[in-house]
Amino acid sequence: MRLTNEQVSIISSTARSIFGDSVQVLLFGSRISDTRRGGDIDLLVQSADHTTLNLSNKLVFIVELKKRLGDQKIDVLLSRVDEDGSAVIQTARKTGIALC
Repeated sequence: MRLTNEQVSIISSTARSIFGDSVQVLLFGSRISDTRRGGDIDLLVQSADHTTLNLSNKLVFIVELKKRLGDQKIDVLLSRVDEDGSAVIQTARKTGIALC
């Protein structure tokens, strides 16, 4: 995984403050591979509490991460844990690394 412990901590604490303590965040895509270079930070944010999974919270999350991690490409998908979701969400669940 190509994130530092500090970056993981920032992502986790920011997600909990915005989406609540029951949030789950998975890192997926190119950043899960130690052999690849570059790439954006692809995150799947999941929760059983669908009331927190909205566009407003997603935008606040991205802005806060950019403030704390620096200006880099961050892609965020939202999904309820009890929904199958799109093919991308299903792949993220299968291959992703849990950050919180």
